[in-house]
Amino acid sequence: MNQVVLIGNLTRDPELRYLDTANGQKAMCRFTIAVNDKDRADFIPIIVWDRQAENCDRYLAKGRKVAINGRIQTGSYTKQDGSKVYTTDVVAFRVEFLNSEQRQEPQQNTQQGFPPQQGFPPAQGFGNQHVEPQYVTRQQYEQEKNQMPAGFEQMAEQEVIPF
Repeated sequence: MNQVVLIGNLTRDPELRYLDTANGQKAMCRFTIAVNDKDRADFIPIIVWDRQAENCDRYLAKGRKVAINGRIQTGSYTKQDGSKVYTTDVVAFRVEFLNSEQRQEPQQNTQQGFPPQQGFPPAQGFGNQHVEPQYVTRQQYEQEKNQMPAGFEQMAEQEVIPF
């Protein structure tokens, strides 16, 4: 079994490249994460492919925390001076972005007494305003639950959904 699970922070911004293959171009993203272990840190090179590589390039930056699930891949190449270099990388098949980008903190709404949600702007017309609950009778509920919402139409029971 060859499986690696790591959590660490990017040491620099990711590098995205497109490689020519027989099936067209393929996206490859490289970055390094620092994995802390008590009094030391290991610097692990990560390779990500395809759509996930493009997402890493778009949403990750130096310092962001990620969880990596992948496999170890070793290789080697010969430098121009003739010396052989051995490499060890983690090829990620899953990358999770663990911390969101810092967002500007919303102004606290002291009038209503609701604290702002950490890291997110207040929703328009919700959350930072008091809304009275609406109550319906059982009869109203039964009538409304069987009504088709506006913009929808009833399908025949045997009709195939087109997706």
